[in-house]
Amino acid sequence: MHTYFMKAALNRGSFLIFTGYYDLTLRKDTMKKIFLYALGMLLLGACGPQRPKKACETYAEAADPAKGEASGWHLVKPGLHATLGSVDQRYAKSVVPDITETKQWNGTGWKGERLYAQLVLWSNDSVRQIETEFADFKGTDGKTLPADVAKAQFVRYVLTDEFANGCGHRKPEDFAVLLSPDVLDTVSCFDMEPQSVRPVWITLHIPSDAPAGTYTSEMTLFADRKKHSTYQFSVEVLDRTLPPATEWKFHLDLWQNPYAVARVHAVEPWSDEHWTVLRSVMKMLADAGQKVITTTLNKRPWGGQTEDAFGSMIGWTKRTDGTWSYDYTIFDKWVQFMMDLGVRTQINCYSMVPWGNELYYFDEKSGEEIKIKAIPGSKEYEQMWVPFLKDFVVHLDEKGWREITHIAMDERAPAEMKAMLELLGKAAPGMGVALADNHKSYQLYPDQLKDLCVAHGSTVATEDMAYRKEHGYVTTWYVCCADVFPNIFTFSPPAEGAFIGWYTTAAGFDGFLRWAYNSWVKEPLLDSRFRTWPAGDTYAVYPGARSSIRFERLREGIQDAEKIRILREEFALDQSDESNEKLRRLNETVGKFNILKDPGNVHDLLNEGKMLLNELSR
Repeated sequence: MHTYFMKAALNRGSFLIFTGYYDLTLRKDTMKKIFLYALGMLLLGACGPQRPKKACETYAEAADPAKGEASGWHLVKPGLHATLGSVDQRYAKSVVPDITETKQWNGTGWKGERLYAQLVLWSNDSVRQIETEFADFKGTDGKTLPADVAKAQFVRYVLTDEFANGCGHRKPEDFAVLLSPDVLDTVSCFDMEPQSVRPVWITLHIPSDAPAGTYTSEMTLFADRKKHSTYQFSVEVLDRTLPPATEWKFHLDLWQNPYAVARVHAVEPWSDEHWTVLRSVMKMLADAGQKVITTTLNKRPWGGQTEDAFGSMIGWTKRTDGTWSYDYTIFDKWVQFMMDLGVRTQINCYSMVPWGNELYYFDEKSGEEIKIKAIPGSKEYEQMWVPFLKDFVVHLDEKGWREITHIAMDERAPAEMKAMLELLGKAAPGMGVALADNHKSYQLYPDQLKDLCVAHGSTVATEDMAYRKEHGYVTTWYVCCADVFPNIFTFSPPAEGAFIGWYTTAAGFDGFLRWAYNSWVKEPLLDSRFRTWPAGDTYAVYPGARSSIRFERLREGIQDAEKIRILREEFALDQSDESNEKLRRLNETVGKFNILKDPGNVHDLLNEGKMLLNELSR
């Protein structure tokens, strides 16, 4: 008996080959029907709707150091796999994710709040032109939220290391190295390489004027220009409104570095091009509730500790007759620029005690820049700073900025600080001081340190905290390279970013400080490691106005802190038995976050806290 080998399976508009055995006695009409059906399905797939062809151009990531260790890919079926994952999980690029597939996401939030989700993609094969598209969010009562309240961003991987001993010089070969998913790219489509994972970060920004109710939407995932799968999103909008970020009470102070922006974007500092790229980067910070403008009084206040040393925003010139003149042009433009973006609470000026006590000025007589060493308490120090401070105060009064301007210092020796404060009190009485304090100096100068920031783990005495609150002084806390928990390194668990806002509230602080918003390393999009600190310590966002998972989670925690504050104020004012019970439950849950060491279940703590916030908000 003769046998034919027939190839006839169809998958997504193309034939997949398999072997089947058909006897010659098969009726001709049956064979004809099979052929016509297969041909019809092929034509239907070929003629189905396709996305417009795009060139998904973006930068190339660093190679994955763990690529050779990848396992499990031989078990993955062909084609693109996708499921909704957890925002608390970092999904490794070269490891098949161990995840239960789901296509449903449910969230609850206030009007004006941002909610987050994460889609996880993985494939054994290369996949071209991956895209997402949301439908409008439809309410049960016929009301609609536009599709653009949701935004999907492909997550990019960056090289990171490990905490190890925290601060100190680092040789890359002495530390673990891996890829971490953190960068939120701004491309509209993406091409996946074989045997790789690609997270997609999803932000839902509930409009401030959205009517309360439950809304549903469908997100469609496209691959190779065709529809791949759909995912259901449901969000309950509560009848409460989160104020705009500019009105948040949480005192956020992430130090800005405009000089790094100029270097990475290859533009001249303070040129028109520089201001253009600065706007999109600093707008993200303003939208997170930033309260402080970072300025420099003189060159290199922190020496050369960053990849891009800070220049002076004020020009110092010593005239031939020995008098001084000061050019505030850049200082004024920078402050006004940040104020226009919404950062208006405070101006911090670094520093009257620079690292190394080095000061710079232009000498008219020699026509050169002069560098001198002026130690606080010395004659040289007084000769430099007294004329400047007197002129600076006049300028601030003219601009209307004196009350919000602080002379700022970063972790200085008590003797240096004492000499500086004495001189400041004489030359510019009433000028506020901001200090990152790890020596409990606030107890010696209670009324000069109007902005006090203590290291994580340090305690401010209850009576001192009460005194500061009574006088309207700001008290915050900070983490740095010395703190493994909580932190926002590129290897830190994402939930720690959100934990920061809850801890701030639980410990009674007014806000949080981190020394670097954007002191970018040499190649910030590829490698977040730095020569002296754990990876990611020097920056929280990326060039090209790309946010990050850790920055968005930090913002999430600040949102929660604002919601806690609003609910507390409401319950305390009401004074009913019901409100008192709600306040008790809220304080009890918030109190669980007043911890200094990693409990090992931060994400569970957060989920418990958020569930209670939602319950008490209804």
